[in-house]
Amino acid sequence: MIKTYKELVDRVSQFKIDSNLDLSSGEDLSIGIMNLISIEEHLFFTYGKTKNPKYLELLNSVRKMRVELLKEIIKDYEGEVWCISKHLLSASMRLMEVGTKELKKGEKSKAEKLFQKSYELYSLFWGLNLSTDKKAAKLKMPEDKTMFNKLGDIVQHALDCCRE
Repeated sequence: MIKTYKELVDRVSQFKIDSNLDLSSGEDLSIGIMNLISIEEHLFFTYGKTKNPKYLELLNSVRKMRVELLKEIIKDYEGEVWCISKHLLSASMRLMEVGTKELKKGEKSKAEKLFQKSYELYSLFWGLNLSTDKKAAKLKMPEDKTMFNKLGDIVQHALDCCRE
């Protein structure tokens, strides 16, 4: 069980990068799951506004799909890691959307701060869910970096969406 941020960073830094493992597909899948969570939210609010039960039926169908797909990424979990993971993806997506709106308004500084927080949450999601191997070589990380910075560097190294 992970008890401290340092243990989490150590766990993530120990993961084995397997050249046969397509982490970019996992990254794409996680973004798809973020959008499914967002669809669930919109269906909930649409039901609230219209009281039309068809939106609850759709919500349930989307939820089932999201649960099925989340199982592709979250293989082993303890405690409330499943729910934490779902909420990390959801919060990351929401902050990304708010950042995009700030950018559109010309608020670049606000947008950058929101994007950074979004990426930190996304990195934490992967920090909780990457498989680790104690025998794998650790990536060297400067000690003066925050837990989020370390996780972000590790995730950036492991998840290369441009790798085919």
